[in-house]
Amino acid sequence: MKRTSTPRFGFVGLAVSDLAASIAFYRRLGLEFPDGAEELPHVEAELPGGLLLALDPESTIRSFHPQWRPPSGGGRVSLAFRCASPAQVDAVYEELVEAGYHGELKPWDAFWGQRYAVVHDPDGNGVDLLAPLPSAGEPPAGE
Repeated sequence: MKRTSTPRFGFVGLAVSDLAASIAFYRRLGLEFPDGAEELPHVEAELPGGLLLALDPESTIRSFHPQWRPPSGGGRVSLAFRCASPAQVDAVYEELVEAGYHGELKPWDAFWGQRYAVVHDPDGNGVDLLAPLPSAGEPPAGE
């Protein structure tokens, strides 16, 4: 059987233990969720380029898949947020850690040419913060 079209990637979905906490975290990173989203069984935020980040409370997943259990052990997926500058990586990291989120990896100048840090969302998913480092002899962005 030949397909008439190719499936198109549509969204990244996260199973969350506390929907309100997850919405608050991702709002701090600039994602927009509708007012009252904390009371819904499924929420989405549109990402640049039209992809979506979908959040589903564990209770919603169990409503159609009663045997489902959250995975145990380390995660293999992370989300990444590009920052405007290396200084913004530091500032966003500090803001999130001061707000009580787990800072997994403090900002550092990575050998691949980025200022890079990792925080965890309320469910322990890795969220990378990154920005290109200025080239040698080039002034930092914004100067």
